[in-house]
Amino acid sequence: MGMPFTRPYKDILQDLVAALIQIPDCYSFFEMEESDWEAMSKEEKHEVLEALADDCFYGLGQEKILFVGSGSLQHDPKFHHIEVMKENAVIATVQLLDAEA
Repeated sequence: MGMPFTRPYKDILQDLVAALIQIPDCYSFFEMEESDWEAMSKEEKHEVLEALADDCFYGLGQEKILFVGSGSLQHDPKFHHIEVMKENAVIATVQLLDAEA
């Protein structure tokens, strides 16, 4: 099914990574232990977050909502964005359409 988007995919992923890092236990999506996450370098964590953002983007093309640790993501097709939530509050909105589109 997928989600329509006109923004460059790398920009969408970058915004998703910035949002996901705000969910303190986002690594649990990969069934990773906190100690394993803490042992990673900053670069390794960024690679994991990029993989997570990619998985979430494609997962939201199939599912209405994805749970990531103590947060969640959902695609809002009406407004063409992804809402990232933590503790019942929207912490980030990732636009899927280019402003010029």
